[in-house]
Amino acid sequence: MKEIKVGLIGFGTIGTGVVKLLERNASLLEERLGAALRLVRVADLDTTTDRGVRLEPGVLTDRAQDILDASDIDVVIELIGGYEPARTFVLKAIESGKHVVTANKALLARHGDEIFKAAAAKGVQVFFEASVAGGIPVISAIKENLCANEFRSVLGILNGTCNYILTRMTNEGDDFEAVLKDAQALGYAEADPTFDIEGIDTAHKLAILTSLCFGTRVQFEQIHTEGISSISALDIQFAKQFGYKIKLLAIGKKVGDEIEARVHPTMIPLHYPFADVDGAFNAVRMVGDFVGPVMLYGRGAGMDATASAVMGDVMAIARDITSGAKGRTPAVGTCLEAIRDLPIKAMDDIVTQYYLRFAALDQPGVLAQIAGILGRHDISISSMIQPERQIGGAVPIVLMTHEAREADVGAALAEIDALAIVSDRSRFIRIESEIE
Repeated sequence: MKEIKVGLIGFGTIGTGVVKLLERNASLLEERLGAALRLVRVADLDTTTDRGVRLEPGVLTDRAQDILDASDIDVVIELIGGYEPARTFVLKAIESGKHVVTANKALLARHGDEIFKAAAAKGVQVFFEASVAGGIPVISAIKENLCANEFRSVLGILNGTCNYILTRMTNEGDDFEAVLKDAQALGYAEADPTFDIEGIDTAHKLAILTSLCFGTRVQFEQIHTEGISSISALDIQFAKQFGYKIKLLAIGKKVGDEIEARVHPTMIPLHYPFADVDGAFNAVRMVGDFVGPVMLYGRGAGMDATASAVMGDVMAIARDITSGAKGRTPAVGTCLEAIRDLPIKAMDDIVTQYYLRFAALDQPGVLAQIAGILGRHDISISSMIQPERQIGGAVPIVLMTHEAREADVGAALAEIDALAIVSDRSRFIRIESEIE
């Protein structure tokens, strides 16, 4: 029986999951592949920690070069994360004629174009299902099952840490800082949670999704990115009264020949399926011109779910090797020569609805002044809440707008914040209430 030999760089949580899956499901994989997958090398700087899985003697090494130099390894799995040395290892594996499977969204969001071009030139494959939404097969769905469609939009809840925090804030009414501390204690958030809570992790994933869906190059740096650290329990409470939930949403849209690519807290109606995606779960929703809306939901992170995605990619490559196929599917779903550099729409030109919250003195005519300024900037009010109670010595005025241009909203809020009757900086949250 033919053997497909695999080398693994990175023996952390996900790497351990990969070894566990290979150990537990070896016979099943062999039956489905018609060949044997053999893990011949595992490289990690830490060769002493007991991961609770078994490796054959001589498999574990502290030198990634042992994998890159090995002439008999067919597939290299990269699971160390970050930009370097991951980029160097992946490019060296490609140069030596090895196929690559990676879960490294940051690497692909910044250096994907270089890596995919190198792989195409060398005639090897780079698979990366685990880089977005963990165990949810969204990458393969875009590249394979839905590839006959022209995509209009892709939206996602892509960070389990943020979704867990917002879910707790919504269900229990706690403030952000308190829930973050609990999330860290439970292992849902890192000791330094910046990449998660400030939207960076989500933006890396959106860069990959928008590039795949729209056949263009979207760099991480081009994506407008906001996190959830400024969301308050008060905003979540008012959102409920209007019939909405707040989620950290990744939004990619193709409007004419422009791309919208943005990550920020977003209010979505309670009756939308996205509103029911709670806890550490992820979801991705795509709209194709023929298939219409498709939503995928599941575990977006964790040892087992991510290992499942990694090994699905290894199996796909192994099937191509055993069948003699070569470059059957372009790495990014579109042939490299057909990829276009579409412009990213400036945030000032984004048109959407807005939730606005003002802290104003309890005086006659306050609402009229605020409404007048909004009107002068072409912003119309669709609904309003004005609680009777005071909060911090001021009365909150909460508005929902009709569609407005971001630049106009920014200008109006700056003018309102300069009023003597306003005691604190205005707050706003964008709304997606007409998801196609």
